[in-house]
Amino acid sequence: MLNWVQQFDTFCFLDNHQYQIGPHTEECLLAAGVKERLDISGNDFLEQLSRLTNNKPRWLFGHLGYDLKNGLENLSSSLPDHVGFPDLSFFEPAIVIRLNETALVIEAGDPLTIYNNIQAQPATPVATPARSVVIKQRVTREEYLSIIRKLQQHILRGDCYEINFCQEFYSTEAVIDPLQVYRHLSEVSPNPFSAFYRQQDKWLICASPERFIKKAGRRILSQPIKGTAKRMLDDEAGDKKIRQDLFNNPKDRSENVMVVDLVRNDLAKICEEGSVKVDELYGIYSFPQVHQMISTVSGELKEDVSFADIIKASFPMGSMTGAPKKRVMELIEQYEKTKRGVYSGAIGYISPEGDFDFNVVIRSILYNATAKYLSFQAGSAITFYSDPENEWEECLLKAAAIRQALGIF
Repeated sequence: MLNWVQQFDTFCFLDNHQYQIGPHTEECLLAAGVKERLDISGNDFLEQLSRLTNNKPRWLFGHLGYDLKNGLENLSSSLPDHVGFPDLSFFEPAIVIRLNETALVIEAGDPLTIYNNIQAQPATPVATPARSVVIKQRVTREEYLSIIRKLQQHILRGDCYEINFCQEFYSTEAVIDPLQVYRHLSEVSPNPFSAFYRQQDKWLICASPERFIKKAGRRILSQPIKGTAKRMLDDEAGDKKIRQDLFNNPKDRSENVMVVDLVRNDLAKICEEGSVKVDELYGIYSFPQVHQMISTVSGELKEDVSFADIIKASFPMGSMTGAPKKRVMELIEQYEKTKRGVYSGAIGYISPEGDFDFNVVIRSILYNATAKYLSFQAGSAITFYSDPENEWEECLLKAAAIRQALGIF
């Protein structure tokens, strides 16, 4: 299917890798070709997004970039962006393919022809010569440690309680085969909110473990992640202890409950009074490289709340900003070196019924094939009690699977 879809200059593939970080409706979704699209870069997006999503029942796939924040708060961005995705992009696909446990459903003019064309494709990607990618970092270890200490001074002064600070890893002469890299990343780090996304010469290769927000009927839920621990795969007892230590770690619990409170506050703006609840607090979920602490917050939407209303209330997600949101976004702009772009934004779909599911774009590669620019970022939640050295190591741990997928060890 992924070999077949390469003929399209716009497509979006979403895969849960059979994880049950419920509720998932489909195992895989693929959208290809464009009937209509909306691309926006700038602050005036809510009205256009509202018109697009309220126009008629249909599938829509696309992304929300981090810098939509500037249209939601009185904020601005002047940092460089070397990849060039629009701040917001949605398209109505010509073809939708849905795969679940019982069926493969092709929604297009001639499903049988599409199915036969897919079946005629090779079962594995056609091999292309690999070229080495040289990865650089925007900040040195010493610069990073200095920035963390400055952020802790902001916390001490009461500017904020917690801030998600990210650093960029990049290559300026990268030539990759995006499909092969996606397959490698999926082998190294299969995750429940993975995505493979193309817009002409721009690609997103994503192995996200985190859900931003999902709507089913009038129920809406968010599943923020805060708390990460490296696994000990060659020692079952040691790995079990690491998992238990993560669950009991006061720093991780503090970070997690802080973002849970932020999500509860966001959902309360759009949900029926008294309906917002924490379904699971401090849940520990295991992935190939790490254990993660995931909580689930849900609520019952008020009548006549639109998709644009929901985004206005909840974006950007608290797990990628911190608290309070506006002030930490100002500090992110002050201390980070490049725009986040799609990173720490969201990618997903809206169904014809108006339901939707969006991830948090983390553990991801952004690639501009024309510019040969490749970028991935890693971050962590900074509190007053954070150890700067440990935060540096956490970023390197999160980047490890991406480096492995690119053949860099």
